[in-house]
Amino acid sequence: MTQVKLKIRKGDTVKVLSGKDRGKTGKVLRVYPARGRVVVESVNMHTKFERGRTRRQVAQRISFASPIDISNVMLIDSNSNKPTRVGYQILENGTKQRIAKKSGKAV
Repeated sequence: MTQVKLKIRKGDTVKVLSGKDRGKTGKVLRVYPARGRVVVESVNMHTKFERGRTRRQVAQRISFASPIDISNVMLIDSNSNKPTRVGYQILENGTKQRIAKKSGKAV
């Protein structure tokens, strides 16, 4: 499986476009480039039940965010607070910079 260069990174604010959590926004907590998935805080929440290992330890319910496909999220432009596509621009010093397609400004 080839690793794809993703335009969404850890720490970005994204909006969910489809699925059960459509319309929610959140911060990207983790990115899985090989699988093409991202973990967004408070989106796609699942519950895992864990029993106590000893008699004194009680069972607990653990709630966690599961990964969702990267095609189901869109980056939110920090200038306009609207979802936007991401492009790249090469600066004079040769570095690559992400830009928001709607505003044309750096992300």
